[in-house]
Amino acid sequence: MNFEPQITTPLILSLQVAGAATAIAVVVGLVLALWLAKKDFRGKSAVETVLSLPLILPPTVLGYYLLFILGRSGPLYPLGIRLVFTWGAAVVASTVVSLPLMVQSSRAAIAAVDPRLEKAAASLGAPWWRVLLDVTLPLSRRGILAGAVLTFARSLGEFGATLMVAGNIPGRTQTLPLAIYDLVQANKIAEANSAVLLMTAVAFGLLLLVRHLEKRADAKQESHA
Repeated sequence: MNFEPQITTPLILSLQVAGAATAIAVVVGLVLALWLAKKDFRGKSAVETVLSLPLILPPTVLGYYLLFILGRSGPLYPLGIRLVFTWGAAVVASTVVSLPLMVQSSRAAIAAVDPRLEKAAASLGAPWWRVLLDVTLPLSRRGILAGAVLTFARSLGEFGATLMVAGNIPGRTQTLPLAIYDLVQANKIAEANSAVLLMTAVAFGLLLLVRHLEKRADAKQESHA
């Protein structure tokens, strides 16, 4: 299937934005997941609630918050950080909306690791970071990978918050979901159909991969039970 430049250019930009957002979300999400899975502290429920808010807030509301933080009246503007209506703003928006998926999936996988294995490794003299690298992360890798795939899929399909903070500038900030919106508005139905089918195929493939990872993780847990 041949795609017009008005589809291929936004697709390439979407992949770049989703890749960058996923890389950031994986690092930040893993740290948060480890913290929430291993530590009990006052206010933990509030932290969990705040981290889950992007899943239920309307995209325009989330975009407004990001616009306030990144815009002229925000705390970053006096520091010389100008991200609004740039590719970087699209990355920030995608990272924020997809981060809860990475945190939730990774936290569940980390919490499912048998603490006796971690204690055994520590009792043999392994420092905490060796226990983390040799025991915790390897045993929870499928859940972490599933979270990363979901994060990428959510970033790839992000629309509302990206439109608020990055705009819809062809060749600069117009991702594929934004391009589909423009194609429908311009009554270019054939091009819109191609773009929609492409997005659907990618999303289906990614979700299929997540289901495969989850089944393998469940099968492994049952074998150790």
